Amino acid sequence: MPLGLGRRKKAPPLVDNEEAEPGRGGLGVGEPGGPLGSGVAGGPQMGLPPPPAALRPRLVFHTQLAHGSPTGRIEGFTNVKELYSKIAEAFRLPAAEVMFCTLNTHKVDMDKLLGGQIGLEDFIFAHVKGQRKEVEVFKSEDALGLTITDNGAGYAFIKRIKEGSVIDHIQLISVGDMIEAINGQSLLGCRHYEVARLLKELPRGRTFTLKLTEPRKAFDMISQRSASGRPGSGAQLGTGRGTLRLRSRGPATVEDLPSAFEEKAIEKVDGLLESYMGIRDTELAATMVELGKDKRNPDELAKALDEQLGDFAFPDEFVFDVWGAIGDAKVGRY
Repeated sequence: MPLGLGRRKKAPPLVDNEEAEPGRGGLGVGEPGGPLGSGVAGGPQMGLPPPPAALRPRLVFHTQLAHGSPTGRIEGFTNVKELYSKIAEAFRLPAAEVMFCTLNTHKVDMDKLLGGQIGLEDFIFAHVKGQRKEVEVFKSEDALGLTITDNGAGYAFIKRIKEGSVIDHIQLISVGDMIEAINGQSLLGCRHYEVARLLKELPRGRTFTLKLTEPRKAFDMISQRSASGRPGSGAQLGTGRGTLRLRSRGPATVEDLPSAFEEKAIEKVDGLLESYMGIRDTELAATMVELGKDKRNPDELAKALDEQLGDFAFPDEFVFDVWGAIGDAKVGRY
């Protein structure tokens, strides 16, 4: 169906100054297909035997618990849930104890949050559950000043706290806290946008209760709050140019880092997601750029988005702007 014929309605923003943002992840369970790191979206060709195990790529990653532990080695995962399970096995923990992971830093640095891509030389730090707490919040303004993300495995947590906001004045609430419940309603298994919507719908002028779990902290992180979530200044340990991309559908694949065009297009589309829908999601933006970079017109892009991302019900004007953003990036109009 051509664009502009009432295919969609514009979705109202889920949040105002609150954003829902997956930790560059928001990934589900992968579907069976090719081997890990094969770069092939499906399995072996019909009639051909699979390659011998000795010839398959063997990707091994090093990991530690963020609060301190020996170094472990993990391999053989194709999505975030499997990654958490492998980490839990390495350290003999229940998989449910792993809250999220950061790359190349043990600190709660949301700009180093593990998402859909892992550099082949990245060091993975796993943050596990620490102290639980219950906080009463008086909603004096419509916007609480939170950015919500999720770990792709059923936990939503706080990615940023806006300076001067309602939440910023409550010292017990910190970046990295997992939101377990709102007013007694369990949020385990909810996506970031569902939690953001619930927070937005809470009535102004009322008090509500947050049940939170903070990540277990190392000694040098005890006084750290990281309210703004600004980029960290620490050196990055990983230097490999390749990345392992964890997909919500299909097997993980080894890919090159995004090109300059793709990086700029992803940035522009991510900004459009915030403007139109009140969320920020770099992995969703990357998927949209991947779907749109070879399309010849907005109608082809709209069809591809409907087929792959139909649940989002993107409005027509948004699709037009995404098409324009990808086109601008292609010709260097940054």
